[in-house]
Amino acid sequence: MKSAITGGAGFIGSHLVEHLLAAGDDVAVLDNLSTGRIENLAPVLKNPRFTFTEGNILDRRAVDSLVRGADRVFHLAAAVGVNLIVEHPLESLRTNIHGTEVVLDAVLDAGASLLLASTSEVYGKNASDSLNEESDRILGSALKSRWTYAAAKGIDEAFAHSYWREFGLHVAIVRLFNTVGPRQRGRYGMVVPRLIRQALSGEPVTVYGDGLQTRCFSYVGDIVPAITRISAEPAAYGNAYNLGGSHEISIMTLAQRIVELLESPSTITLVPYEEAYAEGYEDMRRRVPDNSRSRALVGFEPKTTLDEIILNVAAEFRLGAGGRASQPRAAAVAAG
Repeated sequence: MKSAITGGAGFIGSHLVEHLLAAGDDVAVLDNLSTGRIENLAPVLKNPRFTFTEGNILDRRAVDSLVRGADRVFHLAAAVGVNLIVEHPLESLRTNIHGTEVVLDAVLDAGASLLLASTSEVYGKNASDSLNEESDRILGSALKSRWTYAAAKGIDEAFAHSYWREFGLHVAIVRLFNTVGPRQRGRYGMVVPRLIRQALSGEPVTVYGDGLQTRCFSYVGDIVPAITRISAEPAAYGNAYNLGGSHEISIMTLAQRIVELLESPSTITLVPYEEAYAEGYEDMRRRVPDNSRSRALVGFEPKTTLDEIILNVAAEFRLGAGGRASQPRAAAVAAG
């Protein structure tokens, strides 16, 4: 089978590449390396069943070349991370809306199936006990970048659903909730790697807001196989599926656990949102997934504990520091 991946040099994409190659697929990747890194693909660059092209999903010719002859396509390319979205809203909108339409058209013409990676951001401020795929979307002002991103990803989903309904495109949607693991970086606003890097370096561990906002973190090693299984299920076409962790935790408790587990000397500092982000940022107090639909379809059940996630991410940072994790400042610079 031939699989094509947009955004395959990114955090999740690179893990998906390895998973598909291990399953025997030929894999082609298109990535503009704006947030992805070629280093993420180092383990597979010499694999004869792997090809990489640097390019943009806004370029129809590049996307056509990627999907030509593919049996299935995984669309992961997107503007991601809170910092990038808030600081570059126009770029984010163009990439997430126009880029997705380009991919949908190309996949339809190629006769392939498509897995569209969406996000829990589409639920916006909805703080229900657990969010299922039919839960209401509660968005803030359209003039705030956080909510324009959520709106854009919702439009992506609407595009995909319309291509399925009107053209018969074999497309399924997954909504990812705070996926974490090795190769993720904190510079785009991802909280777990940021806090871990700070704890390993002995810096103050910075928690934004009051720290009482809660999330459910999931491990990339649990998410990638589920994505692949959903992509292979005809019953998934035209539907969306939550994929997230099962343990709700506040960001303050997360920070405390990171410091404790890594035996860090760091203190925990609260930072107001207005100091942490550019203008246009709002947060949501709670985000908890209901995974019932994905569990029923493919048996999805997150297995990796939060402690295991923390230790796996920390191990990569330590390795990146040349084994010098006991020297906090050196580790911070190397992991930066």
